[in-house]
Amino acid sequence: MTKKNLFWKGMLLGALAGGAVSLLDKYTRQVMKENVQKTSSKVYETVRHPGETVAKIKTTIKQVSEEFSYLAEKVDEIRELTPQVTEMLKETKDTFKKSNDDELMEELLVEKVTNY
Repeated sequence: MTKKNLFWKGMLLGALAGGAVSLLDKYTRQVMKENVQKTSSKVYETVRHPGETVAKIKTTIKQVSEEFSYLAEKVDEIRELTPQVTEMLKETKDTFKKSNDDELMEELLVEKVTNY
């Protein structure tokens, strides 16, 4: 049990050390500063206007739900059409096969007749 706690403590310390070393780069510090400012302003607005946030989330959930419904509908349509398309392809194949067989027979008959 102690080993597990040491493992996670070591992971945390390693991550902190890596983060601190990466902040030695000026560009990284600037980017991090901008990201922290953007995130903190978003959190502040969310806390300040929770109703708007809830409304946005509900709208997004509704849109996603509608899109999933549309996709499910299209999948059902495809499932219904697939056997019909398969049957049409078989019929077309059979028609061409019969047509080709008839042509071959006709050619053979013409060939036999001309040879005699």
